[in-house]
Amino acid sequence: MASTPDALRFLDPKVVGQLSSLDMVAKLVVEGFLTGLHKSPYHGFSVEFAEHRQYMPGDPIRHIDWKLYAKTDRYFVKMYEEETNLRAHLLIDSSASMGYASPGQLTKLRYGTYLAASLAYLMINQQDSVGLLTYADTIRRFIPPRAVKTHLKVLYAEMDAMKPTATTDTLKSLQDLADRIHRRGLIILISDLMDDSKGVLTTLKHFRHRKHDVIVFHVLDPHEIEFPFKDESGFIDMETGREVLTQPWEIAKEYRKNFKAWQEAYARECRANLIDYVPIDTSTPFDRTLLAYLEKRRRLA
Repeated sequence: MASTPDALRFLDPKVVGQLSSLDMVAKLVVEGFLTGLHKSPYHGFSVEFAEHRQYMPGDPIRHIDWKLYAKTDRYFVKMYEEETNLRAHLLIDSSASMGYASPGQLTKLRYGTYLAASLAYLMINQQDSVGLLTYADTIRRFIPPRAVKTHLKVLYAEMDAMKPTATTDTLKSLQDLADRIHRRGLIILISDLMDDSKGVLTTLKHFRHRKHDVIVFHVLDPHEIEFPFKDESGFIDMETGREVLTQPWEIAKEYRKNFKAWQEAYARECRANLIDYVPIDTSTPFDRTLLAYLEKRRRLA
């Protein structure tokens, strides 16, 4: 593993954005994350890769690795290749609005891709199985979950090929996915949620109705949150091409009020339906997003 200062650097999206390959991104982000787990404020979390997982009540005592216990003072059980803890589906919104980036930031799609690649690396190294669905106005690609490390190359190739395009139809795309998956699992949605909020929430509730667990990473650009514009500007809808000319100082207060209400509505509805809602922007360090996943994973264990 890289030294601590170097490893922690790769939790910064701007640093990661300088790397050329997703496999390197995922490896370095997760190494930085694991380094951070050993430092405050992450006490109490444990991630063991490949051949171990934390002992849970009911596990056969004969599978406890006593040598590892002697080193860590914690109980871990040995795992075998056929064991899979969890089936996860990574859902990535690749609609045109995900291509937005303010100066100096990653696009929302690129940030979401780095997050998805890192989650896939983390999960497969914990012997969870991971699948991928990309969508915009319809499903673009569906890759069923697998738990073998060679599967990462398949996932990364598809993520690398994604381009922001078309309008968003989350309702249709996610309903189609729900019809394809029958085993209970974890649904991880990575999107700016710039779609009909009622439709988005309907699909998320549908997954919960089918006993899936759900995490939503709501990815936005800092300028979409802060609305820092000062000069008279033209704003173009990236999905429809419609342009609106306005004086930002006249609408900034109302924009921020409506934006806050929009996010709070998502947070409230998700909370009411036991859906993990994680609002982030493209400058958010990746340890926060991976920790949100790890907290969810611990509750599912």
